[in-house]
Amino acid sequence: MQSIGLDNATLPALIRSALSRSHADALVERRGHGWQSSSSEEVLKRAENLAAGLHDFGLQSGDRVALISPNRVDWVISDLGILLGGFVVVPIFPTQALDQVQYIIENSESKAILIDTPEAAARLHSIQAPLPPIFIFDAEDDRSLAAIERRGAAARERDPEIAARHEARIEPADLAVLIYTSGTTGQPKGVMLTHRNLTFTTESSFDYSFAYVTPEDPVLSVLPFSHIYEHMIMYGYLRAGVRYYICHNADELVRDLKMVRPVLMTSVPRIFERVLAGITGNAMREGGFRAKLVPWGLLVGRDYMHAKIGGRRVSLALRLKYSIARALVLKKIRPALGLDRLKFFVSGSAPLHLDTAMTLLGAGIAVIEGYGPTECSPVISVNRAQDNRYGTVGKPIPGVTVKIADDGEILVQGPNVMRGYYKNDAETAAVMQGGWYHTGDIGTLDADGYLRVTDRKKELFKTSGGKFVAPARVESAIKRSVYINQAMVFGESRPHPAALISPNWDLVRSELDLDRSITGADLAKRNDVHDFLADEVRRKTSDLAQFEQVRRIIVLPHELSVEGGELSPTLKVKRRVVEQRFADQIANLYEAPA
Repeated sequence: MQSIGLDNATLPALIRSALSRSHADALVERRGHGWQSSSSEEVLKRAENLAAGLHDFGLQSGDRVALISPNRVDWVISDLGILLGGFVVVPIFPTQALDQVQYIIENSESKAILIDTPEAAARLHSIQAPLPPIFIFDAEDDRSLAAIERRGAAARERDPEIAARHEARIEPADLAVLIYTSGTTGQPKGVMLTHRNLTFTTESSFDYSFAYVTPEDPVLSVLPFSHIYEHMIMYGYLRAGVRYYICHNADELVRDLKMVRPVLMTSVPRIFERVLAGITGNAMREGGFRAKLVPWGLLVGRDYMHAKIGGRRVSLALRLKYSIARALVLKKIRPALGLDRLKFFVSGSAPLHLDTAMTLLGAGIAVIEGYGPTECSPVISVNRAQDNRYGTVGKPIPGVTVKIADDGEILVQGPNVMRGYYKNDAETAAVMQGGWYHTGDIGTLDADGYLRVTDRKKELFKTSGGKFVAPARVESAIKRSVYINQAMVFGESRPHPAALISPNWDLVRSELDLDRSITGADLAKRNDVHDFLADEVRRKTSDLAQFEQVRRIIVLPHELSVEGGELSPTLKVKRRVVEQRFADQIANLYEAPA
């Protein structure tokens, strides 16, 4: 992979270098029952035409352009075209609440909007405020994406040097992407990422951790491009010259995995947890011997890898059980999921529980974990396959410096650190102190330079007994249970922690021998279900400190969701929203007698 270096660190330079190599499958997406490829030449031509078309429409270099769409090839073309034109990309999640969409468009002063469908545009028009011009991927009029590309092609015929002139004005320090944090509390903040930020992070992280990903390797993208994690990965994949398959919908992931058989995929812990829950759930639904065998096999694989990776002696009994589990269950999982060619998964955006990683490793599926907030473009550190240290997020990527403050906070310096928050000097000053970016995360660096993230500084709460509780630590312990999909722990100024629980209803029904037709809403009201789950939570938290142990739970009938407003688009719990939504139940929980 050719490096363009910091002196020429602009995304157009990276894009042109990446797409200059002829490649038939630069981008591939599903069309009907098959896949449709776009060559590197076609991708570059469309992006150049779009850039020229936006200029011809009247946009000026430096103008912000909002991009609202699920993952698809047109999203990538739009992103590249905006950058080649010297504009600034403002990615917006298509699932984002309309009031936040309006805020982002207005705060960013976007001069145009690119959106996927007429239906999505109609939803946008329900905003009771003036909007900039809207261009629609799937429209057929003069405001369609194709029409703007045709307009740009005509402009380039009249003036063949138009692209070179606009790109020559772009400097590494110029703003490239204005991305708004998902806003787990309050209004989102606009994170200003420069061309240097993103070219540096792309090159440094890929050269450090993904160097042996070779041209023509198939990779699969499932995370939203609107999140900076997959956004940056997109640039890296284009630079590597891989066969880049785009999954349109996470619900189609298993199907796409089987068809693509990728060598690499980036994801978040929640998706790994869903995959494992799906394996167990399918076995439970089959019933009979497999209903016991598959969960047993996964647990044996987990325990074996915990002992092996943890450097503990693996007993003869555990080795024997693992041999049986591998023969009957574990060795079949990789090919069944389309992972027979997989080199490794990459996990980021949220902490990966060690139990999840060890369960996957027991089935021969390696996961390397990285770390970095949006403000760091978004990589601070990442593991590598050749020296992966589970339970850590790897070493800082070359060019990035990390230190731990006296209070345990992770501080960062490097070309990956943002310019600041857009129109928000106070928030910028709060996190940029003494030349260091303050992440708000608590962590440690070991003697070998591996970074471990232990919690969010702002999420710690103090019980009425004066004890500080790290909710993520307790939630991770609870989610070790196969019967629990989600957990949110709370207890600020309360006598002890409690938790909201979203169960895996299929497994709960199977374990309690309940009829499959009973809905989650009805199950959540049953005392036997509540008692079973409360006992499960107590068991899973029993090895924590006494002040961390969960004493009471609220059983939810359904999972927290993006659509319901309880999760951010990257599947992080919006704690303030959830606590407000369930305020009455939480109050009643603590008022009830023990």
